[in-house]
Amino acid sequence: MTSKADTPLLAYLGLGSNLGDREANLLDALRRLEIHGIRVVAVSRFFETPPAYVLDQPDFINACAAVEAACSPHDLLKVLLQIEVAMGRVRLIDKGPRVIDLDILLFGDVILASEDLTIPHPAMLERLFVLEPLCEIAMEVFHPVENTTIGELLDELRAVESSD
Repeated sequence: MTSKADTPLLAYLGLGSNLGDREANLLDALRRLEIHGIRVVAVSRFFETPPAYVLDQPDFINACAAVEAACSPHDLLKVLLQIEVAMGRVRLIDKGPRVIDLDILLFGDVILASEDLTIPHPAMLERLFVLEPLCEIAMEVFHPVENTTIGELLDELRAVESSD
């Protein structure tokens, strides 16, 4: 892995799977991160969640992981995409069924908007299936754009969801 950072930064990843042995897929992805030199330091519980956006597909298992990454955000994205391909991910339908989905949610206090990567993840604020597992391992972590904690963001989203 190409390294542009001298000191590893703490990044938070979202993981999801709804094809095959979903839990084994998440565990395999975590193992593969370690093989690529990405140290996994914390993992949330696994949450079974109904699909969002494309509803005609199996339920997901979702989780979040805290990782130490001594690389740039783009280099981390390359590793995640390599893992997805190696595990058999095929992108036929946007937000459709997948063996594995790996997303960078936060990368230290980096704010980045490029053609292929946005950090913090732009949709995390509207997804309980991201904020609930993320809150388990990063409740007090600040979202660098919203300038509030992940725990507070989860509370806000739950309030919105319950008023609908």
